[in-house]
Amino acid sequence: MKKLAALILALVLVMSMTAALADEERVLNICTPNSDGLRSIYPLFEQETGIKINSESLGTGDCMARIKAEKEQEYCSFDLMYGGSLANFVANKDLFQDYYSPEDEHLMEAYRNTLGFCTNYTVDGSVLLVNDELLKELGVEVKGYADLLQPALKGKIVSADPSASSSAFCQLTNWLLVMGEGETPAERYESEKAWKFTEDLLKGQDVKITSSSSAVYKGVINGEYAVGLTYEDPCVTMIKDGATNVHIVYPVEGTVFLPAQIGIPNNCKNLEEAQAFVDFMLSETAQKFLAEQTTSRNIRPVEYQNDVMTPLADIALAYEDSEYVIAHTAELKTRVGDIMNK
Repeated sequence: MKKLAALILALVLVMSMTAALADEERVLNICTPNSDGLRSIYPLFEQETGIKINSESLGTGDCMARIKAEKEQEYCSFDLMYGGSLANFVANKDLFQDYYSPEDEHLMEAYRNTLGFCTNYTVDGSVLLVNDELLKELGVEVKGYADLLQPALKGKIVSADPSASSSAFCQLTNWLLVMGEGETPAERYESEKAWKFTEDLLKGQDVKITSSSSAVYKGVINGEYAVGLTYEDPCVTMIKDGATNVHIVYPVEGTVFLPAQIGIPNNCKNLEEAQAFVDFMLSETAQKFLAEQTTSRNIRPVEYQNDVMTPLADIALAYEDSEYVIAHTAELKTRVGDIMNK
């Protein structure tokens, strides 16, 4: 009887421990520079997977800095970085581990993962957000980059820091490409005309530099600035949510649309959960949600309906030389930094 009682007790303990493990909550710790719109997909992921997301909003540079500062620790505070430009990930590729999602093969060929350490999940464009009331008061129109040099706009333009913010860096490479001169993209990025425009804009127009990307579009909507150098997704989101005093300008000189990335730090603690998030973001469910329910563009070759997004066919497009930008990221950031610090 004693042996039977001991056996029953052991079984009860094992069952209790098993139940406790089963009930243990799976978590995923994310750092992200993304807007509210892109973060709105979190509940769908939690519902689909049963994994709870803990998310901290930081600028791209701050996300990278935190991951770098913790690279020698056993585990990073974050299991995954959600958002950021390709150039930023390439510059910090030693911080991230390779992961190729089985969903990757279903993406448009141009956006499939060829690097390993970061995964594309959407594309976003560099845009100008303008405050209609302030522009009317100033008596100016803004249709593109050249219009930003109008004297009335001095001190009325805002941007994040191109050396730290991925969206601001994308703006830099966009205007260098379309405002420069030369037969090849490389020649335009390096041209005297492109960098003269950069100095005339940032210094000559006294562009205000913010500490975060979100402060740019919020500052324009709040009436602090007439024009913001920003990116499409959060601007469309704010307009969709009721901001009636602003509108988006796709520069007549050309708008570059670039993919945004997800990366898993080398010392990720919850690796299975991080990989599950990457898989989910490339899935048809998530891509359809992004295109139809948010203000992001999908990268699976499927037609989705979204009444709030301007069709790409109606936008003057420009195409970045990614190889050049990646190879010269540090140089470009240093050069623009020197201009801002004059």
